[in-house]
Amino acid sequence: MNLIVIALLVLGITGLLAAVLLYLVAQKFKVEEDPRIDEVQAVLPGANCGGCGFAGCRNMAEACCKATSLEGLNCPVGGAEVMAQVSQILGMEAVAATPKVAVLRCNGTCEARPKTSRYDGVHSCTIKNSLYVGETNCPFGCLGDGDCVAACQFDAIHINPETGLPEIDEDKCTSCGKCVATCPRHLLELRNKGPKSRRMVVACSNKDKGAIARKACKNACIGCGKCEKICPFDAVHVTDNVAYIDYEKCRLCRKCESECPTGAIHAVNFPPRKPVQEATAPASNQPNVTKVEEPKKEEAQA
Repeated sequence: MNLIVIALLVLGITGLLAAVLLYLVAQKFKVEEDPRIDEVQAVLPGANCGGCGFAGCRNMAEACCKATSLEGLNCPVGGAEVMAQVSQILGMEAVAATPKVAVLRCNGTCEARPKTSRYDGVHSCTIKNSLYVGETNCPFGCLGDGDCVAACQFDAIHINPETGLPEIDEDKCTSCGKCVATCPRHLLELRNKGPKSRRMVVACSNKDKGAIARKACKNACIGCGKCEKICPFDAVHVTDNVAYIDYEKCRLCRKCESECPTGAIHAVNFPPRKPVQEATAPASNQPNVTKVEEPKKEEAQA
């Protein structure tokens, strides 16, 4: 009986000493967490999409609380409304972020880029891209298996069955960048929405020389440089045989669109151009000429 009591006492004392030791260690090395982190996290949407540049909403909240200014910190899903709440909690001024949207730099539709082979395997752009050039002769074009669709958490991308290309719903796109990171051929990018959601985009990423690119796709940029020469704002440059428009410099004049011989430059959300009519002189300004017949010889002799 005494052995049992002694064993219980030893175990009890050992447990008590261990508890005290753990408590002292916890107090010694405890990290004080800013209570505002929980408040900021509560107003964030909780999508954990990574569009803010952090691993999740918790990391975003920690970064906001540690920062001395909210400049460069933005939640693309929540937008200005959420950042206004964050600024109110932290007592900082919210910095307005330029709205962005995902755009596709490919216009290789089924009609312009016919299939030259048939792929029979797992429907994944990443896997298909690692195996071969794809079902067409364009090694830079969209593979059309929808990895971007699967990556989007906001149902903002869908594959058009007629063109075989992904289409982005601007109203649903939060510019989180998941589709951009997922595309194995880097055909998607985030660009400024632009005034009235209007922007100029070169819908091609083919770096082959003009003749080869044109043979693979009728809508391909051939790197002719006409757009670069006509742009008055130095916003268009041809690099590696393909043109690119700098949205920071572009003033939406649409001169490059008219100059492109293959239609690779797209003017998004612009009203249709008015048809050019040939100028004709008004009827009132046209001279009224009356032909006078010469008198006959018999009438003249009389």
